[in-house]
Amino acid sequence: MSTDRQLRVAIVGAGPAGIYAADILSKTELDVSIDLFERLPAPFGLVRYGVAPDHPRIKQIITALHRVLERGDIRLLSNVDYGMDIKLDELREFYDAVIFSTGAITDAALDVPGVELEGSYGAADFVSWYDGHPSVPTTWPLDAQQVAVIGAGNVALDVARVLAKHADDLLVTEIPENVYAGLKASPVTDVHVFARRGPAQAKFSPLELRELGHVPDVDVIVYPEDFEFDEGSVAAIGSSNQTKQIVKTLTDWTLNDPSTFSASRRLHLHFLHAPAEIVDADGDGKVDLLRTERTRLNGDGTVSRTGETHDWPVQAVYRAVGYFGSPLAELPFDDVKGVVPNAEGRVLDLDGEHLEGVYCTGWIKRGPVGLIGHTKSDASETVRHLVEDSEKDGFASATQPSPDAITAFLADRGVEVVQWSGWELLDAHERALGEAAGRERIKVIARDEMLDITLGR
Repeated sequence: MSTDRQLRVAIVGAGPAGIYAADILSKTELDVSIDLFERLPAPFGLVRYGVAPDHPRIKQIITALHRVLERGDIRLLSNVDYGMDIKLDELREFYDAVIFSTGAITDAALDVPGVELEGSYGAADFVSWYDGHPSVPTTWPLDAQQVAVIGAGNVALDVARVLAKHADDLLVTEIPENVYAGLKASPVTDVHVFARRGPAQAKFSPLELRELGHVPDVDVIVYPEDFEFDEGSVAAIGSSNQTKQIVKTLTDWTLNDPSTFSASRRLHLHFLHAPAEIVDADGDGKVDLLRTERTRLNGDGTVSRTGETHDWPVQAVYRAVGYFGSPLAELPFDDVKGVVPNAEGRVLDLDGEHLEGVYCTGWIKRGPVGLIGHTKSDASETVRHLVEDSEKDGFASATQPSPDAITAFLADRGVEVVQWSGWELLDAHERALGEAAGRERIKVIARDEMLDITLGR
């Protein structure tokens, strides 16, 4: 491409992956102009809408992301929905390269009978609700006394903890008012978390697991018969300090005297139980119980089913078995892995060739694995290839490279673009709402209200 102007790069998705990619790209030797697109009126993606409100330590990642965007050298264009407001062939008119960082926001499938019953929910939808995502309903059916959560990762713990925790103990967080009201009215007494493998295979983070033991008026109950350790488990404990901490916390809880349990709510952790069926016992189309099948460890950390089943009376089941990516307009998609096919961030076409000038990073690149911080190295790899390709004349020039051209195009389409100054208005408004209530912030969740504030109308 011509070197008499700045390289123009669009990044689609303003969560951690997109912001990290923009920051890393801005610090290369390229003379580059970066626009960061976001379909919601507010940036920060997973940190704003995927982290439980009672985890302010993790949400502090927003502070670092905020510093990147407030510098002013990366332009934020929010409330622009890729695939609806603009597509790839149109982006190519304004940019020399495009990086997709759209993440994974839907639930992975759980193939068990009864998954379609009323009262069977995907964890991703519930997380979006309690985090005040503007694209989900403001109400959630919280009428179950006994609840099952299927999964052995941090999302399963988050869902279980939020369900079991008393709503008043969440008031110090940024929990939206409608979420507080819903949880306050919840009649829940017991939340059961089911993992198909053993304690040494659990994917919880040690800190998040320990936090369960400090939730007011909630007893954590584990079952000694679930604690089996095969050779693979012993090896995992010996080779990973994280696994060692998880197992220690769990085994310490097995020593608790059940006669001392007195809390009004209980959070049960079950291991070596695989979901077998979600059952409608009375034929009304609603969840009545979860049937699990006991598993046994095979010696290498994997498990086999034993044929021994257990029925657990529950009125709701939450599936926290992972996230899954969504297809993007005009891009190939791997329906099995839930990612955009790529080679180290270079997007591949159906013939396995690099789609000129198109890249990806984050969960849409590698699948929903790893913590938020892992996206930095992921973004570095993608940006490195983009820089290499630009130096090799590896993609075509934009036909309308002026920064004003894209905003004029979107305005002609009637898209109300929210820039950084608009986010600052919303940020200040939410903080003011929080200050009045003695809290750090209270989220605005209605999209129309968010737009009114960000656009100053």
